[in-house]
Amino acid sequence: MKKTKNRWLIAASAVGIHISIGSVYAWSNFTNPLIEQFGWTSKEVQLTFSLAILFLGLSAAFLGHFVEKHGPRKAGLLAAGFFGAGMLGAGLAVNLGSLPFLYITYGVLGGIGLGVGYIAPVSTLVKWFPDRRGFATGLAIMGFGFAAAVASPIMDALIKSVGTANTFFILGAAYLIIMTLSSLYLERPPADWAPEGMKEKAAAGKIKIKQDLAQLTANEAVKTSRFYYLWIMLFINVTCGIAILSAAKPLAQESIGLTTGEAATLVGVLGIFNGLGRLAWASISDYIGRPNTYTIFFVSQIALFLLLPMTKEAILFQIMLAIVYTMYGGGFSSIPAFIGDVFGTKQLGAIHGYILTAWAAAGLAGPMFAAWMKDSTGSYASSLTSFAILFVVALIVSILIRFDIKKLRKQNEAYESMAS
Repeated sequence: MKKTKNRWLIAASAVGIHISIGSVYAWSNFTNPLIEQFGWTSKEVQLTFSLAILFLGLSAAFLGHFVEKHGPRKAGLLAAGFFGAGMLGAGLAVNLGSLPFLYITYGVLGGIGLGVGYIAPVSTLVKWFPDRRGFATGLAIMGFGFAAAVASPIMDALIKSVGTANTFFILGAAYLIIMTLSSLYLERPPADWAPEGMKEKAAAGKIKIKQDLAQLTANEAVKTSRFYYLWIMLFINVTCGIAILSAAKPLAQESIGLTTGEAATLVGVLGIFNGLGRLAWASISDYIGRPNTYTIFFVSQIALFLLLPMTKEAILFQIMLAIVYTMYGGGFSSIPAFIGDVFGTKQLGAIHGYILTAWAAAGLAGPMFAAWMKDSTGSYASSLTSFAILFVVALIVSILIRFDIKKLRKQNEAYESMAS
């Protein structure tokens, strides 16, 4: 008999991958050094990051089937290869002084590694934690959220001591090693596996094991209305969240009169709430259910986005922003468990990949819309009211998916009664 692996070490391996690829959010550390070294514009350097996020979404969508077919270990190693090559190649691009090569290496190759690395461990964790789906996925995705806080000071110190190119080389080698070692431990659980004592407790009536509503392939899932409900809910939550992220510093200066230094500190602190929200909300969703969690997100944010422009009290304003940040992170971490609930775990990685195209689309839409509103009206406050209206749409969608789930549950109960 092959020994079953420790699911907590599987979770640690997932965190290892996510804390590596999540360093993409610390890209801003390279912006000024590259501008100063080569005279490139801020827009040209920022395009590298945008390309990485674009290819994250595309590779998650197109390579989701690879994850399901070849398993998390091979998918993780593929991610390690692409992300490591992207980082190492970025160092070479800096030595060559080539901006197009930087786009190809960090943007395209690194972005592909990001997408595969994001979905591979998450879909595996859902299968290892049938009793705590939200908590498990929240743990990994929290690693992605906190990665920038871990990577930023390291990047800053390395750039100052060894230069930009060598920083890419050192971090590229380190991430390649961490992701490779983490991937080698990843494995799907055996068929019908459950944590120790779970089946016995269920048989004794002490706990009730929640049954997934269906077991669909990715191609079957995209033909259902609930797939598009989830896509829209994630798109709106991320669009509004990214817009706030991109404008948080000037918004705080404009609304409550913080200095540049104070606003920068606030943005750093809010990043912690983004990370904590990923674990907290995903864990809460295990107890109150995924539909209730998203309804709370949308009802709360309708109120918060309407009140923020009118709030001049500094402490209250910062508390409200912190809550928005937790819900932004929570939207990412709760979605894989929601997918498992309504589509099953048969091809969860591939379905997750398809739904993450909402992230790629939101990454373009959110900041652009906030900037356009600022240019048009002279204030970020007006865009917040528009986002509140978007959250009303998201709330309606979150109610529609409830009807869809209820209808499917009744169908399942009817089939079960006919079978018995």
